[in-house]
Amino acid sequence: MQFTVTQTDSKSSARAGIIKNDHGTIETPVFMPVGTVGSVKGVHFKDLAEDVKAPVILGNTYHLYLRPGTKIIEQAGGLHKFNGWKGSILTDSGGYQVYSLTHRRKLDETGVLFQSHIDGSRHHFTPENVIDTQRSIGADIVMAFDECTPYPCDYKYAKDSLEITHQWLGRCVKRMDETEPKYGYGQSLFPIVQGSVYADLRKKSAEVIASYEADGNAIGGLSVGEPHEMMYEMTELVCNILPKDKPRYLMGVGTPENILESIALGVDMFDCVMPTRNGRNGMLFTKNGIINIKNKKWENDFSPVDPEGNSFVDHHYSRAYLRHLFSAREMLGGMIASLHNLSFYLWLVREARKHIIEGDFAQWKSAMIPKIKQRL
Repeated sequence: MQFTVTQTDSKSSARAGIIKNDHGTIETPVFMPVGTVGSVKGVHFKDLAEDVKAPVILGNTYHLYLRPGTKIIEQAGGLHKFNGWKGSILTDSGGYQVYSLTHRRKLDETGVLFQSHIDGSRHHFTPENVIDTQRSIGADIVMAFDECTPYPCDYKYAKDSLEITHQWLGRCVKRMDETEPKYGYGQSLFPIVQGSVYADLRKKSAEVIASYEADGNAIGGLSVGEPHEMMYEMTELVCNILPKDKPRYLMGVGTPENILESIALGVDMFDCVMPTRNGRNGMLFTKNGIINIKNKKWENDFSPVDPEGNSFVDHHYSRAYLRHLFSAREMLGGMIASLHNLSFYLWLVREARKHIIEGDFAQWKSAMIPKIKQRL
């Protein structure tokens, strides 16, 4: 994998870059649609590629390991051949599931013993077998196994967790070094900075992660309930330490406003379930604000979902029709809303990139944020 910074913003830490790997080119900043089980819920890959114009999607190691399982994925020739996605794929190692399944798991230095949310069966994740699983899945970018700490958590818990995450990282790197990709193309490992909201722990973790000189680096354990200003403070601290010549990935973030503010701090890559999850529940993001399409006020509004939008949805469907679909509980409503929201998110990061290149990103961001966060 190669990463090149092509332009920086003079009034912030925002930068435009290009990632190249064996499945294509990714222009940054980039938003990556979440495809937890090998699919982006309710959205066809054709639409993701042609309308959303997503160069990379996510898969999740925990979910794909449980179902369909690595044996079937390997028989298919890897996840790309199994699901038909032609672009790049990044896999989350399962660290977030370790965080979210607290009542179903037992964690120690060896790894995590957990119960499947599907059938209650018991499994043991270690740094080694998580890397092996991601080798079998065949993602272009694989994540180190870590623990995502909850918010709030006390200092001792965060410190002890960080030590385990760093120990696991060393084992992940060793396993990557002693194994080979299975499907004829390269795979890159991204370590993950943790440390909760404690500046000294974040600093220490960023320094440890930077020392590995990996192809890229991630920032985890944020957007888990902490105030936004605290998230930005930790992100800025970490971005000032991580290498400037490697992409920075802020995991699980977030709202359109979060993304623009984090781009300004030096982040290059984002993912979040918000566009599809909120879309399925009738929340639409537009260039002029947020719409709850279930509200009666849209019942006879025959204007486009986003009159200033440029996606397929904006040219073909009215607010009134989409509201009707939700009222009738027609699954097409959630599909259209998800497609619209993903198109908006990808437009937003492409527009941010354009303004970084043109040299007026800071001014554009200041004008854009009040618009996109207001409720319509």
